[in-house]
Parts: sequence; structure tokens; C-alpha cells
Amino acid sequence: KPHKLWVLFLTTLYISAFTFGGGFVIVTFMKHKFVDELHWIDEQEMLDFTALAQSCPGAIAVNAAILVGWNVYGFAGMIVATIAAIIGTVIPPFLIISIISFCYNAFRSNYFVSQMLEGMQAGVAAVILDAACSLGESVLKEKSSLSIFIMTAAFVCDFFLEVNVVYIILVAACIGIIQFIWYQYRPFFLRQTQKETQKQKCLQETKL
Repeated sequence: KPHKLWVLFLTTLYISAFTFGGGFVIVTFMKHKFVDELHWIDEQEMLDFTALAQSCPGAIAVNAAILVGWNVYGFAGMIVATIAAIIGTVIPPFLIISIISFCYNAFRSNYFVSQMLEGMQAGVAAVILDAACSLGESVLKEKSSLSIFIMTAAFVCDFFLEVNVVYIILVAACIGIIQFIWYQYRPFFLRQTQKETQKQKCLQETKL
């Protein structure tokens, strides 16, 4: 476990230090590291962690790192793994932004820096698109009509209708809860329906 904690810390530190473009880009690198390389979690778990990290308050990168740490160590080691994940995720951006803040006046008017940032924006857009395609592919692999419908409807509401993302997440969460309750209590509802049907048949036979 100490070895895994050290690997977790160094991995989150490396990803956070050399990743530009926000939380979803970091999620992509986390998938490549924790799913494809280390095999600590599978694609479905990474998809669930991404949804949870996006739905919870705070930075998605920190939330995702905490969830991965919890999955690796379980409840007993959650606090230790959480501290390692947070430190590894927060330190690099904190140091980089602190350094840039001292040189901001020189950076903002520099032509080469502005061109570099424009190039980075294009690269970041490509990485985010890769993350979206990868997560979308995982949803399609489930072959669940409801999941595909939610994904399509969420994209339409966000991209075309410009609905607030908070509302989209809340509605999707409510649909997921309803689906869980339905699958959990479906046998009970079916038994109740069968009992009612049998009672009606008995009443009809009695009347005859």
C-alpha cells in the first residue's frame, strides 16, 4: 500500500504539472494512466468517477483524484490517499500560477507568448475532444438506450439550447435515481400487478 500511495502521489503530481486546459484534460490523462497503464480501475469506473467529480463542488481534477485514491485504498486508507491526491493535484498549478502572476505584465503584451497560448488552445481543444469521444464511446458500449438518450439530450441542451450545466446534471441524476429505484423494486411491482390481476380474475369467475 505505501508503494501504491507513492505511485498515486507521483502520478497526480506529474499529470497536474504537465497538463494544460482544465479538469477534463486531466481526466483524459488519468484514464490513460490508471485505466490503460496501471489497471487500477476499469473504463466504467472512470466514467462513473468523472460524472461524480463533475457533479460535486470543487475542481474536477481534485475530485477525480480523490475518487481514484479511495478506490485504490478503500475506506480505511481514504484519508491518506485523499491527502496525497490533493497535494499532488494542487501543488503544480499553485506554483506555476504564482510565478506567472509576478511576470503577468510582461507576458500579456508579449507577441510570442500570445501566439504560444493560441497554439495551446488548439491543442487543448483536441485533447478535450478526445476525452469526450472516449467517454461517449464508453456510454455506447453499455448499449443502454436510456444512457444514450441522456447523453444525446444533454449534448443538445448544452450545445444548441445553452441550458445551464447544473440543470442538466441535476436532471440526469434524477433520471438515474429513478432508473435505479425501478430496477431495484421492479420485481415487487410486478408481483403486486400479478396479484391484482389474479384477484380480478377470481372476482370475475365468482360472478360467473
